[in-house]
Parts: sequence; structure tokens; C-alpha cells
Amino acid sequence: MADRDWKVLHLDERLIVLDKPSGMLSVPGRGDDKYDSLAVQVAADFPGARNVHRLDRDTSGVIVMARDVDAHRELSRQFEQRETDKRYVAVVAGILAGESGRIELPLRKDFDRPPRHMVDPQQGKPAVTDWQVEARCADSTRLALIPQTGRSHQLRVHLQAIGHPILGDPLYAPESLQAAAPRLMLHALELEITDPSSGERIRFVAQTPF
Repeated sequence: MADRDWKVLHLDERLIVLDKPSGMLSVPGRGDDKYDSLAVQVAADFPGARNVHRLDRDTSGVIVMARDVDAHRELSRQFEQRETDKRYVAVVAGILAGESGRIELPLRKDFDRPPRHMVDPQQGKPAVTDWQVEARCADSTRLALIPQTGRSHQLRVHLQAIGHPILGDPLYAPESLQAAAPRLMLHALELEITDPSSGERIRFVAQTPF
């Protein structure tokens, strides 16, 4: 197995909240070489823990797992019904005009180039991303991203589609921008959910590693 460099941010009888490192699968993929994952490693230490949602392999940050069947059902419902609040940090190529904005571009799988996804105004599913500028450098911009939907690769495809791919993105950035960072510069900073036990809103933060 790979090194266990994930961190536990919160642990109780029903939840475990983790800080996933970049480069680790959230759940097992196809093939023996893709079996090792956060889900497998956490379940080895906390039997019964199961994934509620996923982060891309190269995205780091907050991810929650349920420790019993009822908690899994309730948290899954919250994600499906978009009752969770998520906030990401990204460093993208170029300088965005304005201080904030919204990207509304429907997405679907790119069947000719898996595992990529793509913008498709006719057959894509609705996808919405809000962004805010946090800082500008000479040739890049640091953004806060607030996804309003949860499509696969949504943030990565949306930013590439408006001409500002995320630095270090091996799927959607040109080679020069892939080499401009040591990793995908995308991090799940905050996650807010409703506690399945108390019914209260709870928020978790994983500090940005870049």
C-alpha cells in the first residue's frame, strides 16, 4: 500500500473527516494496481467506514466518510440534494478580469477521450461554478471556487473552458502549464454538512498545502 499520509480532521461514532493528499484515489479504481485508495486504507483502520463522495485523485482536501449505514444514507442524500456547501482553492493560468463571476456550462463525459469530461450545450448536464479572486501573480490567479453542482471534473473543465486551466492539471492543461506546478493546484478547503446525529450544521477545514 501507499504511504498513509492522510490526516484525520474529525472523528466520532458516525463520521470520519479526512484531509486527502494529492495523488491518492478516493476509492478503488479498475485493476489491481488501482485498488489502494483512501477508502481501503481508512476502512482498514476504521472498519465499516465507507465513502459518501469523492475527490479526484490529484485533488487534495476535505472528504467525509460515514461509519454506519444510516449515516451513509443521510450524508449521501445531502450530497445528492445539494445540501452541502463546498469551497475549493485553485491556482489557474492567466489573469482573470473582474473579482468574481459564475461559470454555467453543461458537462458530459468525453467518450472519445476517457477519463476526460467536456462542455456540451446540447447533451451535457447543468453545471455551475462560482469563483472569487483571492490573489493575482504575474501570470496566474489564485481563486476561491464554490461549486453549485457536483459534476465529475467540473472545476477543472469549467476553468479550462474559459481559458484559465488549473496549473499542473494532467488532463486539461497544455504541457507547458502541466509543468508549471508540482501537482494539480486544486484543493478542497472547506466542507459544511448537517450532522446526521444532532441535525446541526458542521464545517470542516483542511489547510491549503500550496
